[in-house]
Amino acid sequence: MTDEELARYARQIVLKEVGGAGQVRLKDATVAVIGAGGIGSPVIQYLAGAGVGRLIVVDDDMVELSNLQRQTLFATAEQGLGKAVQAGHAARRLNPRARVQPVSRRIDAANAEALLAESDVVVDGCDNFATRLAVANAALALRIPLVSAAVGQFEGQLAVYRGWEADRPCYRCFVGDAPDRAELSCAEAGVLGPVTGMLGSMAALEAIRAIVPFGDDPAGRLLLVDLLSWRFRTLTLPKDPGCPACGSSSSRSKARAQ
Repeated sequence: MTDEELARYARQIVLKEVGGAGQVRLKDATVAVIGAGGIGSPVIQYLAGAGVGRLIVVDDDMVELSNLQRQTLFATAEQGLGKAVQAGHAARRLNPRARVQPVSRRIDAANAEALLAESDVVVDGCDNFATRLAVANAALALRIPLVSAAVGQFEGQLAVYRGWEADRPCYRCFVGDAPDRAELSCAEAGVLGPVTGMLGSMAALEAIRAIVPFGDDPAGRLLLVDLLSWRFRTLTLPKDPGCPACGSSSSRSKARAQ
């Protein structure tokens, strides 16, 4: 690392859990961020600030006035511009060393594996279940750790999935596989801006932890945050042996196919 990098990242290099070796791992890592909205904004900011070497930002939306209450990457003058590209500009303003690959198209079951294949970690903060399921399936198939965050009104949830491991659940162990489930958008249900900021910041922390392991492994646990009641709960997520994505029956089917 250069002298400038040592100075820029000094406050985290001094942490014994990170150190110089951990900082080099961050520099060499690629993180895919799905959604540059309320959750994705702090994820991108904190990962760029931490020195993650490359960010792949996937979002096909444009900046709208109603986004600015919670999507802190963007300014009023950027209305009508693509979020993925503008997120890249914001990351580089924060850290000129940040390498950002904007992907201004929707990720789905057909293209997810190709878009995520070069990633070391995937952070999913998108706003609909069908996309979350497509991202989760691709991350599982590619054996890439998935950090999944979601918010609504005053609540949020966060989990890390590594379902290819024998004792860890995948996303579908938790949610099943019904992409047509009824959902309310932020426009319909509302959301308080700092709620997205909190969950996004925590998702960034888990992405860093996946690259530079420290503390307790969060995989297999679900954090539920209720900020209306100031309540934080952690639930254990068991692996579903009958899961169509990672369960024993799925493993046997893949073995036969090979």
